[in-house]
Order: sequence, then structure tokens, then C-alpha cells
Amino acid sequence: MRVDIWSDVICPWCYLGKARFEQALSAFAHRDEVEVVYHSFELDPSYPKDSTETTFAMLTRKYGLSEADARAAESRVAGLAAAEGLAFDPERPVGNTFDIHRVLHLGLAKGVQAELVRAVNQAYFGQGRQVFDHGVITEIAAGAGLDAAVVGDVIDGDAYAEQVRQDELQARQLGISGVPFFVFDMALGVSGAQPTEMFANAFDQAWERRG
Repeated sequence: MRVDIWSDVICPWCYLGKARFEQALSAFAHRDEVEVVYHSFELDPSYPKDSTETTFAMLTRKYGLSEADARAAESRVAGLAAAEGLAFDPERPVGNTFDIHRVLHLGLAKGVQAELVRAVNQAYFGQGRQVFDHGVITEIAAGAGLDAAVVGDVIDGDAYAEQVRQDELQARQLGISGVPFFVFDMALGVSGAQPTEMFANAFDQAWERRG
């Protein structure tokens, strides 16, 4: 069985959904026969490169929230993260994720995508690190098993740009307009950070469909 997951590295619901999905996967009887592939989805592809702001500033700018409301919204998500045993830094930055997605495709090509996604999540959500900085993402990627020089070459060039765009095109073709979105064997879709039980049911249904 294969599960394709569309997500963005700065999406807190993707962070929560991943944790719940992985809990269901760990309890799935056929977990050793499940391949998981992450696909690119930029929450804001128009966000200027080489520019960042705080999460609170983004929420007030993009959604018109007051700072108090923005902090309250982040506090609610932090509570959900804590319930899943996840670290969550509400002071984390926001920036353009295109280059990070390109590095994640390098991770897929080198067989360490799962480790890299986990490392980026920990650095960004857990520690509030500036993952949009090329030096920081290179350090994180190297820690996840990639060659730092190769990561640098990818970031400095345009390698895997087409793969990111293809992921996003496929998302549109599948009707995916928000993330996280989980597709089981390209036959069964689950949208959002659903409860672990729903992911468990999806695993069972998808396995039954295989006959």
C-alpha cells in the first residue's frame, strides 16, 4: 500500500495530521507494507523569497486578526499539539517554502524523506528555527542524512523545481485545495488533521480494497 501526503512544512495542521496519521500507521497490522511519500503544497506560493515575518504578524495581515486573537488561535493549536505529545513554538517565523520543498524532493530521491520531514518539523515547530535560511535548512538536511554540499547545490540552483510544480499540479488535478491531504493507493482520500481513529479506518478500508 502507498499513501501520498500533500502538505506544507509551515502548516500546523499538517504537523498535527502527520502525528495522528503515524499513530494509526504504527498500530496498523500491515504497517511494514506501507510506503509513505510526501508531496509539495505551498500554502502561499506568492510569499516573497528572502523575507520572513512572525506567525502572529502573518495572521493579523492575512486574516485581519488582532494580535490578541492571533495569539489565542495559536494557543488553541498549541494545546492540540501538546495533546499529541508535540512541541510547538508559537513564535516561529513564516516565509516562502519553495526551496524547502525542493530539498524534500532531494530527500525523497536519496531515501531519507521521512527523516528529513521529521527533522524539519522538529526544528520549525518544536524550536521555532529559521528554516527559510539556507544555512539552517542545509544543517537540518545534513543531520537527516543528506550531503551538505549536495543540499547547497540544490538550493543555489533550480534542481527539483519541476517536481515541486508537478506535485502542485497533481494536487489541483485531484481537487486538493487545502492540506494536509492523504491519498491511500490513489483511491481513498482523507482531508485534514483527522482523529487517529479515522486514519485507522482509512488504512483498513484501503487494505480491503486491495482484495
